[in-house]
Amino acid sequence: MLILAIIVFGMVIGALAQLIIGGKNMWSIDWGLALVAGVAGSFIGGLLISLIAGHGIELHPSGIIGSLLGALIVTGGWIWFKKRSSTN
Repeated sequence: MLILAIIVFGMVIGALAQLIIGGKNMWSIDWGLALVAGVAGSFIGGLLISLIAGHGIELHPSGIIGSLLGALIVTGGWIWFKKRSSTN
């Protein structure tokens, strides 16, 4: 059950990151990217911010903010990479 919750939370955070960044079609969400960016961003950003804030691995607002920041970085990097490789 925990794994399912992590996947759903990651997809929501990844989709939110795509909506914040925008793009060509702001309301079209790439769910594969949302899953990868959300889970990776949550793991890296959420864990890092939670540990820096001293909350450990418990769920706190600092971890959620870190998760969103991590997902924004992963999503932005992926969009940048796709634009760069499509122009060549």
